[in-house]
Amino acid sequence: MNSSQQLKAAEKKLLPTFYEIDLAVKENLNKVLDSFRSHRVGVHHFAGVTGYGHDDLGRQTLDQVFAEVMGAEAAAVRVQFVSGTHAIACCLFAVLRPGDEMLAVAGAPYDTLEEVIGLRGSGQGSLQDFGVSYRQLPLTKELTVDWQALAQAISNSTRLVLIQRSCGYSWRASLSLAEIEKIIHLVKQQNPNTICFVDNCYGEFVEDREPPAVGADLIAGSLIKNPGGTIVTAGGYVAGNADLVEAAACRLTAPGIGSTGGATFEQNRLLFQGLFLAPQMVGEALKGNHLTAYVFQELGYPVNPLPMTPRRDVIQGIQLGSAEKLIAFCQAIQQHSPVGSYLDPVPAAMPGYESQLVMAGGTFIDGSTSEFSADGPLREPYIAFCQGGTHWTHVAIALEAAIETVGAV
Repeated sequence: MNSSQQLKAAEKKLLPTFYEIDLAVKENLNKVLDSFRSHRVGVHHFAGVTGYGHDDLGRQTLDQVFAEVMGAEAAAVRVQFVSGTHAIACCLFAVLRPGDEMLAVAGAPYDTLEEVIGLRGSGQGSLQDFGVSYRQLPLTKELTVDWQALAQAISNSTRLVLIQRSCGYSWRASLSLAEIEKIIHLVKQQNPNTICFVDNCYGEFVEDREPPAVGADLIAGSLIKNPGGTIVTAGGYVAGNADLVEAAACRLTAPGIGSTGGATFEQNRLLFQGLFLAPQMVGEALKGNHLTAYVFQELGYPVNPLPMTPRRDVIQGIQLGSAEKLIAFCQAIQQHSPVGSYLDPVPAAMPGYESQLVMAGGTFIDGSTSEFSADGPLREPYIAFCQGGTHWTHVAIALEAAIETVGAV
């Protein structure tokens, strides 16, 4: 069976799964529409202001809409956030003080947080430079949260618990909302004052609720991932308890300015429209993930998640086993991207990452992982992490080439 036939067989097998995803998209879209309606979003909200960004009606309304969609008291959606890591860092520095402890409960955090915490690098003002201690709970042998250890892990000095929803560059399963709720329950049983913070990157609109709805105090993410709907040009968000959101906004701007500042540079329409499109774009990415998992498992490669497993984020891992196959896979994806198809991805260092990365990212927004992309660190077991996709048919076209390139195990 050639690659085209393999894909057609997989597509036919996955049609019921695709239908279930469409039903979930409808539910999430209805939630967004309800919020747009209740806040009377109109064309007057698309205008922006300049300078300090004071009295930006569109920005203020978008914050309210976003908070409602996320099930939170408040939100700050800002183009001034450079990335999801920047939004997360603002939250951490907003909450943590010298002598406090931060505890990561799902193993090691994403690579780009290592220098924020102080696990790598020095002299750049990491949390550890400011006297914040750090601890992490290792995963079990089955690569799951160690529930027994977590039930006894919180001390009086544990100011913040870091819950990373996505698997990141690890082989563990991403966390479901039910698991996040269980983590929060265990943490609050031990210390009700410990802040439960969720790195929500890659997880928005995958399920029918977001972490604030299950007790998270604060969440953060990137607008060039799920909630930007593939069209937002830059930025990130924080959402959660109103006082914590304002504290994070003060870290982005300055104490006394907080969420009242920050010009939107005529981006309000894109920010609203991106949120409207987000459920549909996430649905397309999920379809692409199921298809990727199905065909590469058929070829003999370990995949995470498995083909028929309900999704918890928009990342699909394929364990390719060699640097050569990882590079070849990314090059095949790049060659079937709409932008820069003539480029060949090569391994290179990237700010915030310890290992060299190879990345296929022929996207309209630079670095957008809500559009179809694939990347991976050049380290064993050489995993390609596929993300995003504006429509699953694009993923299918690129996969056909990738299958031909790397072949079966």
